[in-house]
Amino acid sequence: MSGFRTIFSHDLRVARAEAGGVLLAVQFFAMGALIFPLGLGPGSELLGRVGAGLLAVMALFATLLALDRLYSHDHEDGSLDLLLTSRYPLWGLVLGKVAAHWLVTAAPIIIAAPLMGVLLQMSPAAIGGLVLALALGTPTLSLIGSAGASLTLGARRGSVLLALLVLPLYIPVLIFMVGTVLAAESGLALEAHLSILAAMLLVALVLAPWASAAALRLVGEAS
Repeated sequence: MSGFRTIFSHDLRVARAEAGGVLLAVQFFAMGALIFPLGLGPGSELLGRVGAGLLAVMALFATLLALDRLYSHDHEDGSLDLLLTSRYPLWGLVLGKVAAHWLVTAAPIIIAAPLMGVLLQMSPAAIGGLVLALALGTPTLSLIGSAGASLTLGARRGSVLLALLVLPLYIPVLIFMVGTVLAAESGLALEAHLSILAAMLLVALVLAPWASAAALRLVGEAS
Protein backbone atom coordinates (compact mmCIF):
# COMPACT_ATOMS: atom_id res chain seq x y z
CA MET A 1 0.00 0.00 0.00
CA SER A 2 2.97 2.35 0.42
CA GLY A 3 3.59 2.29 -3.31
CA PHE A 4 -0.09 2.87 -3.98
CA ARG A 5 -0.20 5.91 -1.68
CA THR A 6 3.04 7.33 -3.09
CA ILE A 7 2.02 7.20 -6.74
CA PHE A 8 -1.54 8.25 -5.92
CA SER A 9 -0.44 11.42 -4.14
CA HIS A 10 2.16 12.13 -6.86
CA ASP A 11 -0.39 11.92 -9.66
CA LEU A 12 -2.81 14.11 -7.73
CA ARG A 13 -0.11 16.78 -7.40
CA VAL A 14 0.58 16.55 -11.13
CA ALA A 15 -3.14 16.82 -11.87
CA ARG A 16 -3.41 19.87 -9.61
CA ALA A 17 -0.56 21.52 -11.52
CA GLU A 18 -2.32 20.75 -14.82
CA ALA A 19 -5.76 21.93 -13.79
CA GLY A 20 -6.79 22.68 -17.37
CA GLY A 21 -6.23 19.09 -18.44
CA VAL A 22 -8.10 17.78 -15.43
CA LEU A 23 -11.15 19.91 -16.16
CA LEU A 24 -11.18 18.90 -19.82
CA ALA A 25 -13.04 15.63 -19.17
CA VAL A 26 -15.84 17.16 -17.10
CA GLN A 27 -16.10 20.07 -19.54
CA PHE A 28 -16.50 17.62 -22.39
CA PHE A 29 -19.16 15.74 -20.43
CA ALA A 30 -21.08 18.90 -19.58
CA MET A 31 -20.85 20.43 -23.05
CA GLY A 32 -22.15 17.26 -24.67
CA ALA A 33 -25.11 17.14 -22.30
CA LEU A 34 -25.85 20.83 -22.84
CA ILE A 35 -25.53 20.88 -26.62
CA PHE A 36 -27.59 17.75 -27.31
CA PRO A 37 -30.95 19.28 -26.25
CA LEU A 38 -30.46 22.01 -28.86
CA GLY A 39 -30.98 19.39 -31.56
CA LEU A 40 -34.20 18.05 -30.07
CA GLY A 41 -35.59 21.19 -28.51
CA PRO A 42 -35.75 21.90 -24.77
CA GLY A 43 -39.38 20.76 -24.46
CA SER A 44 -38.99 17.51 -26.35
CA GLU A 45 -40.27 14.38 -24.60
CA LEU A 46 -37.32 12.53 -26.09
CA LEU A 47 -34.90 14.22 -23.69
CA GLY A 48 -36.01 12.24 -20.66
CA ARG A 49 -35.95 8.94 -22.57
CA VAL A 50 -32.53 9.37 -24.19
CA GLY A 51 -30.90 11.22 -21.28
CA ALA A 52 -29.63 8.06 -19.60
CA GLY A 53 -27.91 6.76 -22.71
CA LEU A 54 -26.55 10.19 -23.60
CA LEU A 55 -24.97 10.82 -20.20
CA ALA A 56 -23.54 7.30 -20.01
CA VAL A 57 -21.96 7.67 -23.45
CA MET A 58 -20.63 11.13 -22.62
CA ALA A 59 -19.10 9.78 -19.40
CA LEU A 60 -17.48 6.97 -21.39
CA PHE A 61 -15.92 9.34 -23.91
CA ALA A 62 -14.88 11.81 -21.20
CA THR A 63 -13.02 8.99 -19.43
CA LEU A 64 -11.45 7.90 -22.71
CA LEU A 65 -10.36 11.47 -23.42
CA ALA A 66 -8.03 11.51 -20.43
CA LEU A 67 -6.59 8.01 -20.82
CA ASP A 68 -3.73 8.88 -23.14
CA ARG A 69 -2.16 10.97 -20.34
CA LEU A 70 -2.23 8.09 -17.87
CA TYR A 71 1.30 6.84 -18.66
CA SER A 72 2.48 9.18 -21.41
CA HIS A 73 4.15 11.70 -19.06
CA ASP A 74 6.02 8.93 -17.25
CA HIS A 75 7.17 7.52 -20.56
CA GLU A 76 8.33 10.88 -21.89
CA ASP A 77 10.27 12.08 -18.83
CA GLY A 78 11.81 8.72 -17.96
CA SER A 79 9.76 8.16 -14.81
CA LEU A 80 8.50 4.88 -16.24
CA ASP A 81 11.96 3.34 -15.72
CA LEU A 82 11.79 4.33 -12.04
CA LEU A 83 8.39 2.68 -11.74
CA LEU A 84 9.65 -0.51 -13.36
CA THR A 85 12.67 -0.70 -11.05
CA SER A 86 10.81 0.37 -7.92
CA ARG A 87 10.87 -1.87 -4.85
CA TYR A 88 7.07 -1.64 -4.79
CA PRO A 89 4.96 -4.13 -6.80
CA LEU A 90 4.20 -2.66 -10.19
CA TRP A 91 0.53 -3.67 -10.02
CA GLY A 92 0.17 -1.56 -6.86
CA LEU A 93 1.66 1.46 -8.62
CA VAL A 94 -0.72 0.89 -11.53
CA LEU A 95 -3.65 0.83 -9.11
CA GLY A 96 -2.47 4.12 -7.62
CA LYS A 97 -2.34 5.75 -11.03
CA VAL A 98 -5.77 4.39 -11.97
CA ALA A 99 -7.26 5.61 -8.68
CA ALA A 100 -5.85 9.09 -9.26
CA HIS A 101 -7.14 9.07 -12.84
CA TRP A 102 -10.62 8.12 -11.64
CA LEU A 103 -10.63 10.74 -8.91
CA VAL A 104 -9.71 13.64 -11.20
CA THR A 105 -11.82 12.63 -14.20
CA ALA A 106 -14.76 10.41 -13.26
CA ALA A 107 -15.51 11.75 -9.76
CA PRO A 108 -16.31 15.28 -11.06
CA ILE A 109 -18.52 13.70 -13.71
CA ILE A 110 -20.48 11.81 -11.04
CA ILE A 111 -20.90 15.03 -9.08
CA ALA A 112 -22.09 16.89 -12.19
CA ALA A 113 -24.40 14.08 -13.35
CA PRO A 114 -27.48 15.05 -11.25
CA LEU A 115 -27.43 18.59 -12.66
CA MET A 116 -27.08 17.27 -16.19
CA GLY A 117 -29.95 14.86 -15.52
CA VAL A 118 -32.19 17.73 -14.42
CA LEU A 119 -31.31 19.67 -17.57
CA LEU A 120 -32.25 16.63 -19.65
CA GLN A 121 -35.58 16.34 -17.82
CA MET A 122 -34.80 12.97 -16.26
CA SER A 123 -36.91 11.82 -13.33
CA PRO A 124 -35.43 11.85 -9.78
CA ALA A 125 -35.43 8.04 -9.74
CA ALA A 126 -33.51 7.91 -13.04
CA ILE A 127 -30.99 10.46 -11.75
CA GLY A 128 -30.42 8.33 -8.65
CA GLY A 129 -29.91 5.26 -10.82
CA LEU A 130 -27.51 7.22 -13.02
CA VAL A 131 -25.34 8.22 -10.06
CA LEU A 132 -25.18 4.60 -8.84
CA ALA A 133 -24.37 3.34 -12.35
CA LEU A 134 -21.60 5.89 -12.80
CA ALA A 135 -20.16 5.16 -9.36
CA LEU A 136 -19.83 1.44 -10.21
CA GLY A 137 -19.18 1.71 -13.94
CA THR A 138 -16.56 4.45 -14.22
CA PRO A 139 -13.90 2.66 -12.10
CA THR A 140 -14.22 -0.29 -14.48
CA LEU A 141 -13.77 2.06 -17.44
CA SER A 142 -10.61 3.48 -15.86
CA LEU A 143 -9.20 0.02 -15.13
CA ILE A 144 -9.88 -1.27 -18.65
CA GLY A 145 -8.50 1.96 -20.06
CA SER A 146 -5.31 1.52 -18.05
CA ALA A 147 -4.62 -1.80 -19.77
CA GLY A 148 -5.29 -0.22 -23.17
CA ALA A 149 -3.14 2.84 -22.41
CA SER A 150 -0.20 0.67 -21.37
CA LEU A 151 -0.50 -1.51 -24.48
CA THR A 152 -0.48 1.51 -26.83
CA LEU A 153 2.16 3.49 -24.92
CA GLY A 154 4.74 4.93 -27.28
CA ALA A 155 2.92 3.78 -30.42
CA ARG A 156 2.29 6.08 -33.35
CA ARG A 157 -1.30 7.33 -33.35
CA GLY A 158 -1.55 5.80 -29.91
CA SER A 159 -4.75 7.65 -29.01
CA VAL A 160 -6.53 6.22 -32.06
CA LEU A 161 -5.30 2.71 -31.28
CA LEU A 162 -6.34 3.15 -27.67
CA ALA A 163 -9.90 4.03 -28.66
CA LEU A 164 -10.14 1.08 -31.04
CA LEU A 165 -8.79 -1.26 -28.38
CA VAL A 166 -10.91 -0.30 -25.38
CA LEU A 167 -14.23 0.75 -26.91
CA PRO A 168 -15.40 -2.85 -27.59
CA LEU A 169 -14.58 -3.70 -23.95
CA TYR A 170 -16.51 -0.66 -22.77
CA ILE A 171 -19.75 -1.75 -24.46
CA PRO A 172 -20.90 -4.28 -21.77
CA VAL A 173 -20.29 -1.70 -19.04
CA LEU A 174 -22.24 0.89 -21.02
CA ILE A 175 -25.16 -1.50 -21.55
CA PHE A 176 -25.60 -2.24 -17.86
CA MET A 177 -25.07 1.38 -16.84
CA VAL A 178 -27.94 2.42 -19.09
CA GLY A 179 -29.96 -0.61 -17.96
CA THR A 180 -29.59 0.50 -14.35
CA VAL A 181 -30.98 3.94 -15.14
CA LEU A 182 -33.88 2.55 -17.18
CA ALA A 183 -34.76 0.08 -14.41
CA ALA A 184 -34.74 2.88 -11.84
CA GLU A 185 -36.96 5.03 -14.04
CA SER A 186 -39.42 2.15 -14.51
CA GLY A 187 -39.54 1.38 -10.79
CA LEU A 188 -37.90 -2.01 -11.23
CA ALA A 189 -35.34 -3.58 -8.91
CA LEU A 190 -31.78 -2.44 -9.50
CA GLU A 191 -29.99 -5.29 -7.76
CA ALA A 192 -29.41 -7.37 -10.89
CA HIS A 193 -27.86 -4.54 -12.90
CA LEU A 194 -25.81 -3.24 -9.98
CA SER A 195 -24.58 -6.76 -9.18
CA ILE A 196 -23.35 -7.24 -12.74
CA LEU A 197 -21.62 -3.83 -12.70
CA ALA A 198 -20.00 -4.76 -9.37
CA ALA A 199 -18.89 -8.13 -10.79
CA MET A 200 -17.35 -6.38 -13.81
CA LEU A 201 -15.53 -4.03 -11.45
CA LEU A 202 -14.13 -6.91 -9.39
CA VAL A 203 -12.93 -8.76 -12.50
CA ALA A 204 -11.32 -5.59 -13.85
CA LEU A 205 -9.77 -4.89 -10.45
CA VAL A 206 -8.09 -8.31 -10.50
CA LEU A 207 -7.05 -8.53 -14.16
CA ALA A 208 -6.43 -4.97 -15.34
CA PRO A 209 -3.52 -4.04 -13.00
CA TRP A 210 -1.74 -7.28 -13.87
CA ALA A 211 -2.27 -6.75 -17.61
CA SER A 212 -1.16 -3.12 -17.36
CA ALA A 213 1.98 -4.05 -15.42
CA ALA A 214 2.89 -6.74 -17.97
CA ALA A 215 2.42 -4.32 -20.88
CA LEU A 216 4.48 -1.61 -19.14
CA ARG A 217 7.33 -4.09 -18.63
CA LEU A 218 7.26 -4.88 -22.36
CA VAL A 219 7.41 -1.17 -23.18
CA GLY A 220 10.32 -0.74 -20.76
CA GLU A 221 12.23 -3.61 -22.33
CA ALA A 222 11.59 -2.29 -25.84
CA SER A 223 12.88 1.16 -24.95
